[in-house]
Amino acid sequence: MTMPDQKKRPHEFVRTKAVESDADDEPSLFEKCHEFFDPSGDYAKIKRADLYPYFRPIEESEGTQAVMDGEEVVMAGSNNYLGLTSDPRVKEAAKEAVDKYGTGCTGSRFLNGTLDMHLELEERLANFMGKEKAVLFSTGYMTNEGVLQAVAGRGDIIFSDKDNHACINQGLRTSLAETRRYRHNDMGHLRRMLERADKESPNAGKLIATDGVFSMSGKVARVPDLLELANEFDAALMLDDAHAIGVIGDGGRGSASTFGLKDDVHLITGTFSKSFASIGGFAVGDRDVIEYIRHEASTHIFSASMPPATVATVLKSLDILENEPERLDRLEEVSDYMRDGFRDLGFDVWESETPIIPVVIGDMERCFRFWRDLLSEGVFVNAVVPPAVPKGQSLMRTSYMATHTDEELNRILDAFRKVGKKHGVIGTNGHHAPPAE
Repeated sequence: MTMPDQKKRPHEFVRTKAVESDADDEPSLFEKCHEFFDPSGDYAKIKRADLYPYFRPIEESEGTQAVMDGEEVVMAGSNNYLGLTSDPRVKEAAKEAVDKYGTGCTGSRFLNGTLDMHLELEERLANFMGKEKAVLFSTGYMTNEGVLQAVAGRGDIIFSDKDNHACINQGLRTSLAETRRYRHNDMGHLRRMLERADKESPNAGKLIATDGVFSMSGKVARVPDLLELANEFDAALMLDDAHAIGVIGDGGRGSASTFGLKDDVHLITGTFSKSFASIGGFAVGDRDVIEYIRHEASTHIFSASMPPATVATVLKSLDILENEPERLDRLEEVSDYMRDGFRDLGFDVWESETPIIPVVIGDMERCFRFWRDLLSEGVFVNAVVPPAVPKGQSLMRTSYMATHTDEELNRILDAFRKVGKKHGVIGTNGHHAPPAE
């Protein structure tokens, strides 16, 4: 909603009088929808102040540079870690796939939606990750939801980190297994839960599920400790490496790989919407486990398969990842430079270890104003507020690409320095880590 003297932006929703007048005739189910747009609510206030940071259209994009509202900005809020979305080789591979196969498969993998390209990609991914088999899903979100629903059923127990991504939480709801959530990265709490489960349900199958890299903090999971507990208590370990594969580890093979433990993890999932410049997801593991998932995961069986262009994009991105390891070296260099740069300026970046670098701002309104001023300075990042982060720890989620230039990185830091001083954030923005629960 906008004030009368404000220009209406294309992404803004303005509730019409017709909608308001008809609201009384609608089912009570929709009352919450109308309340969401109440003029006294947070949503309306943020909109009136032109502070709403979500659903902003990108008009052009060339990786590290984008155009928004007709102005060029440096993109520091993308998960395009290897910078491949605009690589000419990747774009050409997508075009060739459309020419050969058309634009879509119009069916599930289970029926008419399997192309030879899907099988090639599954084999390539299994070999890349050093596992026996791989299975593809249409999105990364559907991957974790489907895997958890398939492997953990009635009588089983899933132990889930409290900071896990929403797709894991959705999988917990979909599965018929019992769910027990342990405090973030707290191995002592997880151990006590496992011990209790052994006493109360000695015959239950057990699965520990966690992000490999946590998407808000950029922190790597404690894989060695998780594996030790999994082995001690006869539990399987599943890592969601959406923000790890193609980002960290030996050759970009993910979080367990950083510890030399990739072969020991039972299930690893990943997505193609980050380093692989496309959309879709996959799971890798032992042959029987993956084939069981292929036949039991509803998100695989009942969803249309990845379109040809997206599969070709992933295959070409995998080629580049394997043949150009210097991209990973540059990504690490960029990440270290920005982490050090923010800390030198006095910002709190929690315990980031990856290209995901949170910059803590504080309360929600200040966060939104900080975001708007950064955009005015020509820098796009993502504003993240509770409940995605702890109360009082609203932040700018910044993320980086191997293709960022030194000039672009310094421009980002300069903008943060200027806006941070304006809002009194530098040196006063909270803790060095999210408060303990």
